[in-house]
Amino acid sequence: MREVAFLKQNAQKWKSFEAMLQSKNASSPDALAALFIELTDDLSYARTHYPKTKTTAYLNTLTARVHQAIYRSKKEPRGRLARFYLFELPRLFRNSHKELLYSFIIFALAVLIGVVSALNDSTFVRLILGDSYVNMTQNNIAKGDPLGVYKGGSELEMFIAITFNNIRVSFFAFAAGLCFSVGTAMLLFYNGVMLGAFQTFFYQKKLLVTSLLTIWIHGTLEISAIVVAGAAGLAMGNSILFPETFSRSESFRRGATQGVKIIIGLLPLFITAGFLESFITRHYAELPLAVSLFIIFGSLAFIAFYFIIYPIQLETQASRASASPAAETLPRAKPKPAVSLQASEVPATASAALGINP
Repeated sequence: MREVAFLKQNAQKWKSFEAMLQSKNASSPDALAALFIELTDDLSYARTHYPKTKTTAYLNTLTARVHQAIYRSKKEPRGRLARFYLFELPRLFRNSHKELLYSFIIFALAVLIGVVSALNDSTFVRLILGDSYVNMTQNNIAKGDPLGVYKGGSELEMFIAITFNNIRVSFFAFAAGLCFSVGTAMLLFYNGVMLGAFQTFFYQKKLLVTSLLTIWIHGTLEISAIVVAGAAGLAMGNSILFPETFSRSESFRRGATQGVKIIIGLLPLFITAGFLESFITRHYAELPLAVSLFIIFGSLAFIAFYFIIYPIQLETQASRASASPAAETLPRAKPKPAVSLQASEVPATASAALGINP
């Protein structure tokens, strides 16, 4: 079927769908569900036969509006927070795995650059970390307390300050995605170089193992969360650069919404990292080796499972469920017989949105 004929056949139906969505009287969830099924049929057909056209972009937007209306009409059940962390957030991570890989690569390369630069330039560490920090750490090393920086101030004040700072850094990494992903990449790069220079400084002082066993008690969660926040920023930036079949504004709205949810979902990690740094890391000298290793590798295992393995498992389960015989019994919209509309009869809203002149 030609695209113009497809438009003529369905334009009146789409116009009625738009009117239903704009009506102040909320439609029933069943009616919205039936509408969603019918629209996804049309969208699937359009994607197959008219890819990258205004018709497909229009149906994409209309289907997204119906999807939102369905969820607005649902009453929030109990256990919403648990479902968010058990299902919704991991699915968002799965959708952002490509950006997560890019974020990790940028950060890892920056760490490597920081290491190489610090090894080959004796002034590089001071340039990146600042003279005051380097001088303070050298004084602590001379006193036999190389990581005494973690013992300054009260535990509660330190916890609040560190947690707030980590959240601020992650938010900036995400918001910088507005600069077409470049801002996020630059923030990831800077933090990676800083980490590489920091670890190299302790290596040069023959304190690498001590620093690793101390810093990564809280750093495993903290650094991982910043990389994930960077992935959220890259996803938002890419939604502006590559809207695919959505309009650019709709693609940005969806990317920003997904990113905000990811940042909100990271809050428990930043709180936990702040707690570990304030209440546990400061006791590094008395902490048994087994405890340090347990916290570090336990945190690493959690990150790998929750951000990578578990989202893939959820996707696999969903694919198997959709391929089961039960899924085949879902109602499908019956195709509508073709109708002969004149060009003047094509609904103004749909035809204007699609920009097609029959």
